[in-house]
Amino acid sequence: MSGADEPDADVAAVDLGSNSFHMIVAKPRGHEITVVDRLREPVRLAAGLDEQKRLSAEAQQRAVDCLERFGQRLRAIRPGRARVVGTNTLRRMRDPGSFLAAAERALGHPVEVISGVEEARLIYGGVVHGMGADQPRRLVIDIGGGSTEVIIGERDEPRLLESVRMGCVSYSERFFAGGEISRKRFMAARMAARLEAEYLAAEYRGRGWDVCIGASGTVRAIAKVIAGCGWADGEVTPDGLARAGDLIVKLGSIDALDLDGLRDDRKPIFPGGLAVLTGLFDALGIRRMTVSDRALREGVVYDLLGRLSDHDVRHDTVAGLARRFGVDEAHADQVRATALSILQEAGEGWSGLAADPDCRQLLIWASLLHEIGLFVAHGSYHKHGEYLVRNGDLHGFSQLDQRMLAALVRLHRGKFRQAALDDVPEGWRDRLSRLAIILRLAVILRRGRSADAIPPVRIEASADQVTVEFDAQWLADHALTRAGLEREQDLLKQAGFRLRVLES
Repeated sequence: MSGADEPDADVAAVDLGSNSFHMIVAKPRGHEITVVDRLREPVRLAAGLDEQKRLSAEAQQRAVDCLERFGQRLRAIRPGRARVVGTNTLRRMRDPGSFLAAAERALGHPVEVISGVEEARLIYGGVVHGMGADQPRRLVIDIGGGSTEVIIGERDEPRLLESVRMGCVSYSERFFAGGEISRKRFMAARMAARLEAEYLAAEYRGRGWDVCIGASGTVRAIAKVIAGCGWADGEVTPDGLARAGDLIVKLGSIDALDLDGLRDDRKPIFPGGLAVLTGLFDALGIRRMTVSDRALREGVVYDLLGRLSDHDVRHDTVAGLARRFGVDEAHADQVRATALSILQEAGEGWSGLAADPDCRQLLIWASLLHEIGLFVAHGSYHKHGEYLVRNGDLHGFSQLDQRMLAALVRLHRGKFRQAALDDVPEGWRDRLSRLAIILRLAVILRRGRSADAIPPVRIEASADQVTVEFDAQWLADHALTRAGLEREQDLLKQAGFRLRVLES
């Protein structure tokens, strides 16, 4: 039974952050959720990356141990009702395959590495969900261990999304190594954060906002310290930040940060987080920030519930891309329908392909976007299309989903280059190769761009062979299709596949 068939069953989200790993388990209540369990562990994954962006064995073991504990709680969550996302450190990590495999074994659920912009979108959705129409223009800031997400939205819709390469872990290690906190170090960190955010200042100030909301443990910790000192009551202001900065400089070291509201595990990263937030206040001219208890994991849950109820933002993203780049939507829809028909027949020989909802969805999206590269040029348009899909900000898509979709767009015509699949997991390569063959056949059958239905075609697939059988007279009357199939036989043969064309 799929997750969509159990609307009241628990759902879960796991956030593999650069500083901490978080998990929530929630029960859907209409458009809202009730959190029934919450776990957090300060793993400090970012601190385990060396200069070559490789994760140390100690950090990997620390992370996997945490995820095994999370995995025990997730055993009760059915497949498809848990979503695990990795953020900045996993984006930066070189060759993360072995770590991701270990993480998936520990959790019992797949791990998605998401882009900074996708992380920003999910954070905004988690923070503003259910806020209504009051103060509709919202600036949301989330300071993580390795990146900071800055978003301006109108009600529920994010309009400006940025992920800036600075965070509480990275800045603490860069400016406060050894634990010393001096005026010179703090001002250098504050100025670096201001300069890092300077490129977005004009556009964000120009758009403006009615309310500024801070998310993440870093912002909450700063607000608690300011409140504990009596400088503000649950909010962050420039005056509160200035006083907090003066205080930690006076204390002089991380070991001396015995402050009301500051947990021991946050002490080593507090100076970096404070410098980042102060620099953002400087760059954007923020005068007041409220604090939210919700962040990325709540956004992941709401996004997951949307997918389970057929409100998948990825569908909107694909449709928006098709419109933006002038795709012939009628033709693309014909290719989609033809590809799904072939999938249904060929899937019987390619065990499990037709029944796999992920394969089906990838084929649909690739069909709708296969001609996106024509916006750039007709020559090698499949290569242009691959680039646009691979490098665009595709809301809702993980980095892996984006790479797989880009590979299908690349492989829908021309030479069947297996190298297009080099950066997808080995377990996906056979499936993607077969999906690409299905898409190629659908494109050939619809090459005439006619609204007429294609004749009945019998299709069989087994191992690395596909057999298509046509009515002989129809094929004789459609020379373009015949020529396309003959060329396709040669192209697939070079890639180790055999295409048999029969006439009856």
